[in-house]
Amino acid sequence: MINGKKVALITGIGGQDGSYLAELLLSKGYLVRGIVRRASFPNTKRIDHLLAKYPSDSPDSPFFLRYADLTDTSSIRNVIEEINPDELYNLAAQSHVGISFQNGESTFNINTLGPLRILEGLRQMKSKCKFYQASSSEMFGTSSPPQNEQTPFRPQSPYGIAKVAAFHLTQLYRNAYGLFASNGILFNHESPRRGLNFVTRKITRELAEILTGQRDKIILGNLDAKRDWGYSKEYVEAMWKILQQDKPDDFVIATGETHTVREFLEECFSLVGLNKDKYFESSDHYKRPAEVPALLGDPTKAKTILGWNPKVKFKELAKMMMAADLKEKFEQAGIVPVDVECKNSDDFYIAKAKELAKLL
Repeated sequence: MINGKKVALITGIGGQDGSYLAELLLSKGYLVRGIVRRASFPNTKRIDHLLAKYPSDSPDSPFFLRYADLTDTSSIRNVIEEINPDELYNLAAQSHVGISFQNGESTFNINTLGPLRILEGLRQMKSKCKFYQASSSEMFGTSSPPQNEQTPFRPQSPYGIAKVAAFHLTQLYRNAYGLFASNGILFNHESPRRGLNFVTRKITRELAEILTGQRDKIILGNLDAKRDWGYSKEYVEAMWKILQQDKPDDFVIATGETHTVREFLEECFSLVGLNKDKYFESSDHYKRPAEVPALLGDPTKAKTILGWNPKVKFKELAKMMMAADLKEKFEQAGIVPVDVECKNSDDFYIAKAKELAKLL
């Protein structure tokens, strides 16, 4: 603690979850520190507003970043020793399942050895820091839904296997060394900040590009995969709640609803008033060597112990993401004025999209 305030360290702070978690913890009075990898072009778009608001990196500043890399043991150890966090949220990862088939070795280096380097550092330092590991529903793989904390892991990708190993390492350091180390098994969670090559964001962004004349069609792979989709901003609250417990434990975080990729695609096309069949193609190029057919989380334990309940469900999430990409593309194309203060509602951009759809 610094001046009575908890200090949180977030790896992967520049990602979707990291940015929402930083905002949440700052609102709760934490001093938030983030780890980013050095890049020739900054990858801090999701947290640039925080960097502008808190430009200082003095010890008592509410927010600042440090360079480190989960593949570099000394850099991770140096940052942990400098920051001396009360809570450490490990959200950094090679987070794309499909890409893990192409980059299996680096996926394991980041997603498995990364958490190991952190846990071992905390052990050697005899740290009392609470550790959160971002586990994934992809660990369940082909296990029959619904999936809960007792469901066996049957991963179907290098990503899923790497996450299973990190899950067990977290449990091992908890049981063998007494670290406060917990896993959050988060099912798919989306938002307007979702990465561009994830299927939900690919759909909303490319559909907006169709309406602005920048694209002819959306090309996707397997439309029959079922996923439990929730809202990232709500899921980071569950992460925080997991580390507020008296004892470390593991929790499934999910909505308890499942929908196919096809349903998400159709919902977005329906929102803007376009015929999906005219603007969509399927390609084997986007299909994976091994598929996870159906994920459906059972969040009973999280609801009971954490008091966490998801509010944003499938249709609201699709509309939120669709409206955000419409706003960006419409403003870039000069179709609507730039709305810096976000005064226009989602319905405003959806209505404008329907007008444009009639002209196609």
